[in-house]
Amino acid sequence: MTIRRFVLIAIAALLFAAGPQVAGAVQPDEMLSDPVLEQRARDLSAGLRCMVCQNQSIDDSDAELARDLRVLVRERLAAGDSDAEVIEYVVSRYGEFVLLKPRVSPRNALLWATPVLILLAGVIVLALGVSRRRKKRAAPLTPEEEAALKGILNERD
Repeated sequence: MTIRRFVLIAIAALLFAAGPQVAGAVQPDEMLSDPVLEQRARDLSAGLRCMVCQNQSIDDSDAELARDLRVLVRERLAAGDSDAEVIEYVVSRYGEFVLLKPRVSPRNALLWATPVLILLAGVIVLALGVSRRRKKRAAPLTPEEEAALKGILNERD
């Protein structure tokens, strides 16, 4: 094998390895025959968290539980459920944690509001600090105090 051919093969292998991997963890036996339903299933799976991996969607995870959830999503879609019904069904079984992007609800409103509250607290603390500094500024010297200060300074010289 010539060096040129070796270099070309190495470059091709690097480009293949660095290129985007579209397949994910979905196995061919899981896929639906209807491409529209399959795309809906992929879109839904991308927003559901793998309960084993926790930082991956079920579409990307190779865990058995993720496979079971992918199959469940496809079964619900094939049965005629809407996307919202499928999500509600999965959330009712596994809780809100299964959503990669949690919903805003009264139960988690404090979680969503915490960054804003911390920012507001910081602004208030900063404003109070500036206000206190302004109040602590020394009042100007009275004429008597100025005369006394000049006298003290003149004595030192």
